[in-house]
Amino acid sequence: MSKKYDVCAIGNALVDYEIEVADQFFSDHKVEKGLMTLVDEERQSELVDSVEGKIKKKQGGGSAANTIFGLAELGGKGFYTCKVADDSDGILYTNDLIKAGIDSNLDPNNLYQGTTGKCLVMITPDAERTMNTYLGITADFSVNELQEEAIKNSTYLFMEGFLVSSPTGLEAMKKAKELAQKHGVKVSLTFSDPSMVKYFGDQMKEVVGDGVDLLFCNIEEAELFTGVNGEEEVKKAISKVAREFVITKGKDGAVAFDGNSYHEIEPFPTKAIDATGAGDMFAGAFLYGINHGLSHAQAGKLASAASSAVVSKFGPRLNQNHIKEIRENVGI
Repeated sequence: MSKKYDVCAIGNALVDYEIEVADQFFSDHKVEKGLMTLVDEERQSELVDSVEGKIKKKQGGGSAANTIFGLAELGGKGFYTCKVADDSDGILYTNDLIKAGIDSNLDPNNLYQGTTGKCLVMITPDAERTMNTYLGITADFSVNELQEEAIKNSTYLFMEGFLVSSPTGLEAMKKAKELAQKHGVKVSLTFSDPSMVKYFGDQMKEVVGDGVDLLFCNIEEAELFTGVNGEEEVKKAISKVAREFVITKGKDGAVAFDGNSYHEIEPFPTKAIDATGAGDMFAGAFLYGINHGLSHAQAGKLASAASSAVVSKFGPRLNQNHIKEIRENVGI
C-alpha cells in the first residue's frame, strides 16, 4: 500500500539571507570560509548590518527543508517538521512551504513566540558558500514538534545532521528514528556538514546507533565519521552502519551503494555560481527517484543532474523549466 508521503523530514527551519562577498570580507570580519558556523543573535546582526543592501534573496531554507523542496519540485510528496516564530521571517517560511505543496506541523495562525532562525549565506566568486547561522527558536526544536502520524504515513524519515548541535534536537532525532522503526518506516540521514561530524561526532554516532537504512554524506564527512581515509576504506566502514548510502565527491560525482552493488555516478558538467543547497537537492532528487521506481543508478543520475542545475544559479530552488530540462537530460 502506498504511503501518503514519500518523505517526512525533520530539521532546522532557517530563513536564508543570500549575499555575494569577496574573500576579503572573511578576513575583515573574522569569518571562517567554507564552513557553517553557529553564531549568537548579536554576531549575526553585526554581519547582516555590514552587508545591508547587498542581500540578493530571502527564502525559507535549512538542510532538510531544501531536500523536501527538491523532492516536491520533482513531483514528490513531502512533510516537513520544524519550528518557526510568529515574526515576518516565520510567516515567509510558512508561506513558502504552503506554496510548494509541502505539508507541515506549522499552524499559520498559531506560530511560536520568539525569533525565527536565520542563515547568512555568503557566496564567493569561486561559488563556495560560507554560512553563519543563528538558530533562534529552532534551537529549541524538540520531540514536541514530532507528529507520529506523519512519520507513520511516510515511506522514509529524513533527518538533517545539523540537529545534533542542540540537546533537544538530538533527542528529537532519536525519538523520530524510534517512531519510524516502530512503524516500519525507512530511516535516512544526512550528516549535513563536516563541522557537525567533527564537533558533534559522539552525538552523531548516537543517532546512527544500530544503523540507518540510507545515509547521505560527502567524502570529508565520511572520513571524519569513520576515522579512516580514502574512498575504498570509507565505503567499507560506512557499509557497517548504513544499509544503503550515497557519498558525494564534488566535481568527481558520487558513489551509491544499494545494499549489494556500488554505482558510480558521473557529475554533470556545469559552470558553478552558487553551491548553496547542492547536497540537499541531491538528497531530495535521489529520494524522489527511489520512491518513484528508479534504480539507485538512475536516481543517482537524476540527483546529479538536479544538483548540477542548482549550482549553476543563485539559491537552492529550481523552477519547472529547470525540472523539464533535467528530466530531458536524464531521460526520465
